[in-house]
Amino acid sequence: MAGKKVLIVYAHQEPKSLNGSLKAIAVEELSKQGSDVTVSDLYDMQFEPRTTRTDIVGDLYNPEQFNYGVEAWEACKNGCLSEDLIEEQRKVKEADLLIFQFPLYWFSMPAIMKGWMDRVFIQGFAHDFPKCFDSGLLRYNKKALLSFTTGGDQGMYSKEGLSGDIRWVLWPMQHGILHFCGLSVLAPQICFAPEYVALEERKQMLSSWAKRLKTIWEEKPINCIPEWYYNI
Repeated sequence: MAGKKVLIVYAHQEPKSLNGSLKAIAVEELSKQGSDVTVSDLYDMQFEPRTTRTDIVGDLYNPEQFNYGVEAWEACKNGCLSEDLIEEQRKVKEADLLIFQFPLYWFSMPAIMKGWMDRVFIQGFAHDFPKCFDSGLLRYNKKALLSFTTGGDQGMYSKEGLSGDIRWVLWPMQHGILHFCGLSVLAPQICFAPEYVALEERKQMLSSWAKRLKTIWEEKPINCIPEWYYNI
């Protein structure tokens, strides 16, 4: 949709991977619609995933004992965060839609993307208890979705499968991070076991994503409550 802004936070080492293709399709399709698309390519940026003292510019709030949560909160309030965090937070503030593109690692996101969450979605910027979940600081007209690939097939991520239902895996990421910060969560885009399927099926995964993106602005958020995840 013309005038809309999109931030794609992308975590994969190989541009030729399916994740790389999914990211490229999102850029192409959303740009064709007139959206302004920005990509934070975390590996290419060599994004620092660790929460360290260097995230705070200048003096510490409590130099006697370093507490990252407190120091980042105070730095956020006082405009004393490092330039890379200010830049990523600017992208988030401007975005109408955030897409997180990644391969599933150990029932979660890659460390570099988790580090982006840890450093960017800090208290004072994305939440400020009790301003969380439906009152989170990012609640104003912002949607977010997880687009990811898995190693196991869809059967493995069923209620009866070895890994349990995929919605159980999504609870800490969608509810514990995105919803906690107030974002309206769209249904995930999941490509199951792309490395183990035929070429035609991988092509179908890409075309399905492109088709969905054509109407992504019309989608309604999921009802991000425990029942969506566990009453299956």
